[in-house]
Amino acid sequence: MDIGISVRVGVPFDEAVERTRAALKEQGFGVLTEIDMQKTMREKLGEETERYVILGACNPPLAHRALGVDRQIGLLLPCNVVVRETEGGTLVEALDPEIMVSATGESGFEPVATEAATRLRKALDALS
Repeated sequence: MDIGISVRVGVPFDEAVERTRAALKEQGFGVLTEIDMQKTMREKLGEETERYVILGACNPPLAHRALGVDRQIGLLLPCNVVVRETEGGTLVEALDPEIMVSATGESGFEPVATEAATRLRKALDALS
């Protein structure tokens, strides 16, 4: 099962992070959290990894609608968006919101998940 929406971008990592933030904002998402996985792995485990950032993106109206269906959906919020270096350049990936529907079996999430997925796809498409 593919759980993500992804796009390879032809820009350096730092620029990809900034462009991703801007594209998310354009689609109504704010970035609530940022986790630098490279730094965390180095500091906590002494391991070296590629540059890898997780952005916790939230669209408040969509989050509110999802929480109205089932308060426990907060366990799957915010929408995680990953920017990471690969051999072929920089990859940007977003968790597919349709996971809310498939993971819970709750059809009430379908309209929210569809709109969130559409907005995330537009944001990622704007990067390519």
